[in-house]
Amino acid sequence: MARSLSLRVASSAQALDRFEAGWNQLAEGGRLPPERVLSFADLPLLLRTLTPARWALLERLAADGPVSVYELARRLQRDYKNVHTDAKRLAELGLVERREHALVAVGWDAVRAELRLGV
Repeated sequence: MARSLSLRVASSAQALDRFEAGWNQLAEGGRLPPERVLSFADLPLLLRTLTPARWALLERLAADGPVSVYELARRLQRDYKNVHTDAKRLAELGLVERREHALVAVGWDAVRAELRLGV
């Protein structure tokens, strides 16, 4: 089954509204489709967090599969310390998974961004 992650620009109030709507639907006996969402307070924060270098890291991991941070840095031709810092931050956000034997991997088949105007 394909796993996808949605990136959104949304306020904390909007995230709470989504949670409340889901809670109410479950309380009424409904079912929720599996959905994984990572929300950012604003577009500048999303862009500061998901930099071009970090996006390249995600793309490389998606293409190559699980590798060590050292090997990932070598393949990206980047400094190990910077790749380690980026991989750690992406893991904190749930965009990268840490696996056995010090490997990192992408657990998503797709990352979708939803940016609404006039939020």
